[in-house]
Amino acid sequence: MHAPTNIQLIGNEVAIVWSDGAETYFEFEKLRAASPSAETAGERDIFGNQYGGHGPKKFPGVTVTGWEQIGNYAIRFDFSDGHRTGLYAYDYLRKLAAEM
Repeated sequence: MHAPTNIQLIGNEVAIVWSDGAETYFEFEKLRAASPSAETAGERDIFGNQYGGHGPKKFPGVTVTGWEQIGNYAIRFDFSDGHRTGLYAYDYLRKLAAEM
């Protein structure tokens, strides 16, 4: 697993340099929409029932106001709309970058 070595806010994007030298860029609004939090993505119980994840899917004008590295596996971003519960695992961010 590759870890971030540098994280910066540039314009309307989060720029991440990874330990393997790769660079990824995430637009604030798309990063917010991709939050893996239960509030945004929802969660399933053991019976497969979906809870949450039915809110907005677009976040026009939202910005990233800060971030915190969580252990050696994830980043928690602070967004201007108050959202800050999604933990973006490093592997998830790399996968997300490939999809965007």
